[in-house]
Amino acid sequence: METVKPRRNFLIRPPVANLDQVIIVCALQNPPLSLQFLDRLLVLAESRQLRALVCLNKADLPHDDVSQLVTYYENTGYKIIFTSAKLGQGIEDLRKELNDRVSVFAGPSGAGKSSLLNCIKPGINLKTGTVSTKSKRGRHTTRHVELIPLEAEGFVADTPGFSQLELTEVTSQQLPYYFPDFFPFAEKCRFNTCQHLKEPDCGVKAAVQQGEILASRYEHYLYFLNEVKQQEREY
Repeated sequence: METVKPRRNFLIRPPVANLDQVIIVCALQNPPLSLQFLDRLLVLAESRQLRALVCLNKADLPHDDVSQLVTYYENTGYKIIFTSAKLGQGIEDLRKELNDRVSVFAGPSGAGKSSLLNCIKPGINLKTGTVSTKSKRGRHTTRHVELIPLEAEGFVADTPGFSQLELTEVTSQQLPYYFPDFFPFAEKCRFNTCQHLKEPDCGVKAAVQQGEILASRYEHYLYFLNEVKQQEREY
């Protein structure tokens, strides 16, 4: 018997509800890794109080050394798994993370979400595509959200890839709380309402200068803060 359950959480894009976690799939190469895109997805996961697992796919391709980045994100509290659908690398580790959970795969087109799902559950034969050699961006292969049952009492949603994500549900007051790596240093800010922008005696800015907060994380925070403030002025 089919029933409609209460909605305890949801994402607007991709449109899916009642999740336990988000599997953020980013290719290490082809298309190139975008840390800003990764941080945007992490902010969206934090805003929905969802566990976020980062899957660095296409590990079989030549790529830059990301060991320091991985250590930083893991110390922040995010689990990182290196995968390769081509070689089968990391598939079992990823499958274990899907057990007994409702998960959504999210990430840019061409990152290999459908290829990974084909490895996790052989036989579903999801359509896969290639990355444009001109734009370095993936072509959409998944056209709709599909909830796929797994053998270990879990479900995973395969979703269309996307290249732009608006932080329409995030306010400028909330945004600092969606960067968990800021927390230990925000306690040292002079003002409780510090947005880590132009305020004096800001613990977060001091931590960035001292290399305790990743510079790219702070740069992306400022970019997102300007974006949501612009949205607030418009609406």
